[in-house]
Amino acid sequence: MPKNAEIIAVGSELLTPQRIDTNSLTITHHLNAIGVEVVAKHVIGDDRTRLSDTIRLALERSEIIILSGGLGPTEDDVTRDAVAAALGRKLAIDLQQELILRAKFEQIRRPMAAINLRQAHLIEGAEPLPNPNGSAPGQYIELDGRAVALLPGPPHELKPMLENELLRRLRKLLPGEVIKTRSFRLTGIGESDLDTLIAPVYTKYDNPVTTVLSSPGDLSVHLRARAATEADADELLHEVGDPIAELLGVKVYTEDPDESLEAVVGRLLKQQGATVATAESCTGGLIAYRLTEIAGSSDYFVAGYVTYSEAEKREVLGVPGELIESHTAVSEPVAAAMAEGARRRGGATYGLSVTGYAGPSGGTEQDPVGTVYTGIATTEGTRVLRVRYGMGRTRIRTLAAQFALDLLRRTLMGSYFHRPHM
Repeated sequence: MPKNAEIIAVGSELLTPQRIDTNSLTITHHLNAIGVEVVAKHVIGDDRTRLSDTIRLALERSEIIILSGGLGPTEDDVTRDAVAAALGRKLAIDLQQELILRAKFEQIRRPMAAINLRQAHLIEGAEPLPNPNGSAPGQYIELDGRAVALLPGPPHELKPMLENELLRRLRKLLPGEVIKTRSFRLTGIGESDLDTLIAPVYTKYDNPVTTVLSSPGDLSVHLRARAATEADADELLHEVGDPIAELLGVKVYTEDPDESLEAVVGRLLKQQGATVATAESCTGGLIAYRLTEIAGSSDYFVAGYVTYSEAEKREVLGVPGELIESHTAVSEPVAAAMAEGARRRGGATYGLSVTGYAGPSGGTEQDPVGTVYTGIATTEGTRVLRVRYGMGRTRIRTLAAQFALDLLRRTLMGSYFHRPHM
């Protein structure tokens, strides 16, 4: 039978805007690799009662419970006490762990405060997990085919303990399954349209599980397959993923879940020995910023011109004044001239331009707030696309930058770009 896990991150600091629980990502990655599905994650402050209640509830639903943090020496380090209370077990100093703890302080030539003895407390029936990178040992408890593990909070302590100590113990409980994933990152389509397109494929299957994640202008489709072997999991991912990939086509810009659109664009530019210069108005340099976030972007990014005013469009990019007067600064002809001006001035293979109304004020009856013209100038000519986005200044700027980068990507791929549904 498959094993499910819940992760509990302990620490009141994790409930503030200043700290983020990243340990759960590391734990999830390693659990998935041995066939364990993480079904819930919790962040609990330094409260013994609340933490004990969460542990009891997790044990009712899942076979593996992993806690991170709260193993320090102070009174607000409550993980050991809370787990003992949840299991109805005693907590006492372990003489062997006390000797190990004292030896660590002697090694660094520091006196050990009496409060540090709290770190030598073991829960009744727990197996200590050695911690060569810190003072607090981890703990591992088996309960009739279930397991509870206590890991330290500092990542440089947690990760080695997880990899070297905990995983091999958990494997003994597992039925020998693996979990593998396949991801598609895409843009140029709305979330509802995406689901309408691919739902006829993925809804036929309980395994793999399909998840759609959305952020402005950027979507991800994640498939998670559970199987007895990697080969079987791969077969499931191909059975479901290949038809989805065919339906999505060029909308998919990568199958690497960690690769950004700007990284893909940079890779294509380098492969083709091409360069780009940008001319931005309403996006205020956001496109250039994203392109230059990638290491090595100097190989293909020539220059970025933020020509916010009409005067700068004329003086920096050479956009004819009469063109602006006749069509306004937010228009197809001006977007084309901006792209051509950026390409010409930068001596680049491609010129990429954006001009529009990000709001909240501005706009015309023909081109209301949210209207953005995106131009691309190439050796074969210039093309401009008009898109109207929804309201919200930040959202409009984000979507416009995403659209421009994808226009460049598709141009590099030789793919005709239709207007997206946003």
